[in-house]
Amino acid sequence: MDMATVLLIAVSLAMDSFAVSIAHGMTIKNRRVATGLIMAFSFGFFQALMPVLGWLAGLTFIDLISSFDHWVAFGLLVFIGGKMIYSARTEPEPEKDAKLTAPVLLMLSVATSIDALAVGLSFSLLQVSITTPVIAIGVVAFLLSLAGFNFGNKLGKFFERKVQVVGGIVLIAIGIKILLEHLLT
Repeated sequence: MDMATVLLIAVSLAMDSFAVSIAHGMTIKNRRVATGLIMAFSFGFFQALMPVLGWLAGLTFIDLISSFDHWVAFGLLVFIGGKMIYSARTEPEPEKDAKLTAPVLLMLSVATSIDALAVGLSFSLLQVSITTPVIAIGVVAFLLSLAGFNFGNKLGKFFERKVQVVGGIVLIAIGIKILLEHLLT
């Protein structure tokens, strides 16, 4: 597989992470650098890990995994997005900024990297060497997630509290997009 194809795959896989990073970056006011790096690292790590897991699973499990992966991603993103909207509507104006907790980060990382699992399965079917694509996928996801987080953080400074609702809507929309892509294809 040539490098241009690998990079196109990496950028395509990183789009959900990029969008989620923008949405979450809008809600963070303090510890922006550390939070952005942690989120980007987690997204990059999971984007790189999932193709390896998919590649290892091979042909045996492709039908089983493809029958429910979109439901998992949809459920996680709708849950987190709904929680963000609910919090913005019911909790008093926070003194501090939103926090990126480990469970939320894990759910977001898994939800945004499920497509990479399918790519790994495809790599095993095509008998593609996985090393270069996995490194590229992880690095691109890290860089785009960090850029998205920083961009979202700049937007968040302008829109303040309404941004949590927008972020929740974005996560729900991404979940719906993932579900529809799998149901309609």
